[in-house]
Amino acid sequence: MLTALKITNIALIDSLELSFASGLTVLTGETGAGKSILLDALDAVTGGGQPQRLLRVGCDRGAIEASFGFTPGLRFWCAQQQLDLEQEQELLLSRELRLQEGRIASRSRLNGVVLSKPLLAELRPLLLDLTGQGQTQQLGRPGQQRRWLDRFGGSELLACLEPVRQAQRSWKQLAQQLAQAQADGERLERERQEALGLLQELERAQLNDPLERQLLEQEQDRLCHGVRLQQGCLHLLGRLQEGAEAAPAVLEHLAACDQELAAMVGLDSSLGPLQQRWLDTHGALQDLTRELDHYGAGLDADPEHLAALQERIAALKALERRHGLDLPALIERRDQLQDQLFEGAVETALALLAEAEQRARQQRDQACGLLSLQRQRAAQALETELMAALRPMALPAVRFSVGLEPCSPGEEGAETVQFLFSANPGQPLAPLRELASGGEMSRFLLALKTCLVEGDQESSLLFDEIDAGVSGRVSAAMASLLRRLAARRQVFCVTHQPVVAAAADQHLLVSKAVEGGQTLIRVSQLRDLSERQRELAELAGGDSGKAREFAASLLQTASTSWPQ
Repeated sequence: MLTALKITNIALIDSLELSFASGLTVLTGETGAGKSILLDALDAVTGGGQPQRLLRVGCDRGAIEASFGFTPGLRFWCAQQQLDLEQEQELLLSRELRLQEGRIASRSRLNGVVLSKPLLAELRPLLLDLTGQGQTQQLGRPGQQRRWLDRFGGSELLACLEPVRQAQRSWKQLAQQLAQAQADGERLERERQEALGLLQELERAQLNDPLERQLLEQEQDRLCHGVRLQQGCLHLLGRLQEGAEAAPAVLEHLAACDQELAAMVGLDSSLGPLQQRWLDTHGALQDLTRELDHYGAGLDADPEHLAALQERIAALKALERRHGLDLPALIERRDQLQDQLFEGAVETALALLAEAEQRARQQRDQACGLLSLQRQRAAQALETELMAALRPMALPAVRFSVGLEPCSPGEEGAETVQFLFSANPGQPLAPLRELASGGEMSRFLLALKTCLVEGDQESSLLFDEIDAGVSGRVSAAMASLLRRLAARRQVFCVTHQPVVAAAADQHLLVSKAVEGGQTLIRVSQLRDLSERQRELAELAGGDSGKAREFAASLLQTASTSWPQ
């Protein structure tokens, strides 16, 4: 619980130190006396509000320090954050404000250690729960009513939340993997079809020899120049075999040379090797003559064969140009495509992922089902308890229901939670924030916090003028609820109702004073019974005899009728 508060240079407060006890603490005072400033300071030190607006005019520094007694929840949180506070007797939370270059900066510390905003936001619900008549916007926050219901459901319900969150995350991860795999599968199928098309094209082209085009071009050249080549063969053969221009044939000259060399060898046997070389050369020339004759005989003009050759060469060139590969590379690519397996692996992987995603979805839906069952039970119990708390507060015909509407499963379950309310006979149930008046909303929030006190965290409860605008009978019912809350939690309440103030365990009077030409806020604790009676009389309409009698009766009733 909150044990002490120290404020320096905040709003109209120059310096203030307060200590607090358990039970119900009320703050009273004239309108504008600054009661809400104390709650604003508490809100700011725990990370809420806009602390830059709180710095006292003319000051460049301000500070708010709040001391809290440790609870099991606070100890556990500090251990989670690895904060070495086991030996500490209290938790000291501070927020320093400093004016720097026209801007106000703030820094929070926890027992002297600088605390980040995210950690402060985690810590805040363990310390304070602030409720005001103007906080009806809470009802419109996404998931707020669901969170209230879950808190009311207690540990049994909250234990169902984490399995839902884990199952949802697992399913979502698998669903994303499956969607990606399906997209990849579609891409791979397109690539497979393209590859199959290329393979079929290459197979139709019947590519076998990497040198085919080179050989075909050589044969094309031979066919295109067949006549000239035949003429050349005839000319060479004529020179070799028949002679030309009355000159003897080359072979005849060679035969004469053979005879002469033979005669010379007969005279000098050392010329034998030379004669053998000559005979080899003569024989090679004769072989050449026969090959020329064979080649010339094979030169045959065939236009159809030439056209077929040219068509094949053109087809090969087009294939190379289209795919940017030469003929050997095309043959290699065809062989690769024939060896690759395009079907089977992708389909198998997709099937396995689809099975895993289905199992994860079933686990998530099962976890959501258990959570939904707990919420249905909690909703029924909350309806019963809240109605019992609302009826005494001048709402005899009130109706309340917790609407659970199915929605797409998520980390918070598979239903939305909507509080439905009707305060008057004949008025249909409708969303609470659309129908309830300010006074009805105040009573509802107080009743709700009373119901949530069991499942809530061990924070101190702050109510800022939640009883504004209600009648005396209603304020008595609200005072009774506040006393019930105070039996379990430390409760603070800013009030203008004497009935509520009379129920307090600790009564603080907030007032303004002018000192040295400056308006300052002063807070005094009313310990004496007469002081409290005088203040209650002021709240009841003035310090008159009847007002004092009424105040005395309230204090008497509080001491005998309400639990202490």
